[in-house]
Amino acid sequence: MAGLAPIQAADPTPPAAAASTETAEAEKKASETLPEVVVTATRTEQAAIAAPAQVRQLSSEQLQERQVRSLPEALEELPGVMVQKTANAQGSPYIRGFTGFRNLALIDGIRFNNSTFRDGPNQYWNTIDSYAIDRIELVPGQGSVLYGSDAIGGTLNLFTKGADFRNEQAGYFFHGLTAYRGSTAEESNVGRQEFQFGEGGRWGLHLGASLKSFGDVHAAGIGDQPETDYDEWAYDMRLDVALDANWTLTAVHQQLRQNDAWRTHQTRKGISWQGTTVGNDTKRAYDQERTLSYVRLEGEKLENLAGFIDAASLTVSLQSADEYEHRVRYDQPANPPNPAPADRVDYSQVELRTLGLDLQLQSDTSIGRFIYGVDYYRDWVSTGSQRYRRNGTLHSKGVQGPVGDDATYDLLGAYLNYEVDLGSRVHLFLGGRETYARADIGSYQDPSTPQAVDSYSDSWTNFSASGRIVVDLDTQDRFKVFGGISQGFRAPNLSDLSRLDTARSNEREVGAPGLDPEKYINMEIGLKAETKHFSGSLSYFYTVIDDMIVRRPTGEGTGTGADPFIVTKANGGEGHMQGVELAGEVRFDDNWSVFGHVTWTEGEADQFRTSAPTQTRDYLSRVVPWMGRAGVRWQSTDRRFWGEFVSLSHSQYDNLNAGDKADTQRTPEDGNPSFNILTVRGGWQITENIGVTLALENLLDEEYRYTGSGSNEPGFGLVAGATIKF
Repeated sequence: MAGLAPIQAADPTPPAAAASTETAEAEKKASETLPEVVVTATRTEQAAIAAPAQVRQLSSEQLQERQVRSLPEALEELPGVMVQKTANAQGSPYIRGFTGFRNLALIDGIRFNNSTFRDGPNQYWNTIDSYAIDRIELVPGQGSVLYGSDAIGGTLNLFTKGADFRNEQAGYFFHGLTAYRGSTAEESNVGRQEFQFGEGGRWGLHLGASLKSFGDVHAAGIGDQPETDYDEWAYDMRLDVALDANWTLTAVHQQLRQNDAWRTHQTRKGISWQGTTVGNDTKRAYDQERTLSYVRLEGEKLENLAGFIDAASLTVSLQSADEYEHRVRYDQPANPPNPAPADRVDYSQVELRTLGLDLQLQSDTSIGRFIYGVDYYRDWVSTGSQRYRRNGTLHSKGVQGPVGDDATYDLLGAYLNYEVDLGSRVHLFLGGRETYARADIGSYQDPSTPQAVDSYSDSWTNFSASGRIVVDLDTQDRFKVFGGISQGFRAPNLSDLSRLDTARSNEREVGAPGLDPEKYINMEIGLKAETKHFSGSLSYFYTVIDDMIVRRPTGEGTGTGADPFIVTKANGGEGHMQGVELAGEVRFDDNWSVFGHVTWTEGEADQFRTSAPTQTRDYLSRVVPWMGRAGVRWQSTDRRFWGEFVSLSHSQYDNLNAGDKADTQRTPEDGNPSFNILTVRGGWQITENIGVTLALENLLDEEYRYTGSGSNEPGFGLVAGATIKF
């Protein structure tokens, strides 16, 4: 079922199995021969190679070995992914050229995106604790038919940690994990504590907590970058109860808080790099907090419940996302005799609650498998802003915060996915979804005046369909060809319709009521291979873009600190995104392997370069043409020792569009330079319960930043980790 996955305990080996090292190793090797199972590509369990799309995976072992600092950074080494970071506390992956609200994140199959997500790179994915995630699946390309609005560049599904009570022996069990990660290049310390306990075969409870302190990032050629530090804490709980042999009840809660996370490039604390400009604010920082709670009832192997249902899942979820901004504009003496209008302190906030309902059913019939259901999400949004003089006197209270105040946003969808075998080697996947979206805004600022508009409402409907096919090239399921066409859809959200906030360098964005939905058509064809000694894939995709919502200059403003350029949103014209992805791994024996990938991506669309109502074909923003990864890995036969050498490369980004050229605080005049980062990492499982990892990152101390980022990445540094299981 969508969002469900095998639950990983801190020590998944039952006590009886640990009695013999040889037996344990034999069982481990045997399990590794089983096909990898994924759920995101079809909303039901399926072997990865049989899925009708590319599926990129990160296992719990890979996440632990790489000692990832944040969720966005966990994706940096996946094919076709570039992780832009406006700030050290933020991260927004570009997946097949799209980012922000054009990529959809799911947590256990529950929609994480909400209606306040901004255009372009944003910080929201960084508010998910990577240490609470057991494994990750990324399906690049359109997922609108299965998951609704926003799934354009890719769909990311994050599976939470839990207690693997079904694989425990009868009776009570208790496990735990204590982990630490430290990094010298960012002076960071991360601690993680987990407990899993329950009764084998009946129930299991997982408890986890993370405490993180990140220091100022030390970059090559620059040194310490002020105000790139921040603190974060998070905790997570998951309870799974077997109601009987077929039904399972799951309850999850997770919460995360970040404090004083700066956007330094917009302040005087920023550092010019390759000719970038520095902002004029004294401070611009965020406190962010989010929660997710859900209850899920899932049944499998139901033997034709109600005569035709073989599996069912009902999920009720409640999420919150609160964002508080503290901005001090300009650096003037305290309490000047005649304060200038720009001499002020701004506070703004967004407080959001989301209710989610999801019903998924599965029917296995003589004519194929049907996966179908309905999902509904409603956002309640409250925002506000206040402006003070430096002496603490209230200057004004804004009509709204970053988006319209007293707003609601509804997404309702009904979907059907049909799978059928056309003979023994041809597998067909057909799907369709009907979506209804509605925005209701209680009050927002009129884009043309500082006056309040009492209310605004709009709604949209869409039907999207998909057809995909998988052809087996041999009888042993080792080589497959896949291809298909999928429609995509993104409804205008509250940020599109009512934004009132800073955009790119020296820009301020105002609302744009009356927008139409974005529409996409994605075509893809590819090859997959999975043998004893080789795994690989090759794919080509082409995405047709229609009515993409883009920023448009209004002609107002001078671009100075007190009088920024004013931009709004408008539906652009037609365009495309296309690319090639090649990835593979060769396993010479049980000890040595080589791996790598190379991707090429480019995109263009009709956009507004000036305030004139005419559109011009221009590059799509921050689409890095070439990216690659290559490495070699060694591991001992008993898997106690391992090491790998990895090279990660990005080509120069010089296909700047008009927006990139105007974003001088993040983009050098000649574009972002190419880079090649070398890393050596390895680990030692000292005992069955104690393990350590070490990594030397950026071995050549290269000076670099990811395209569109607001600060540079760490220089040469040591990352050390230790894990104790009990």
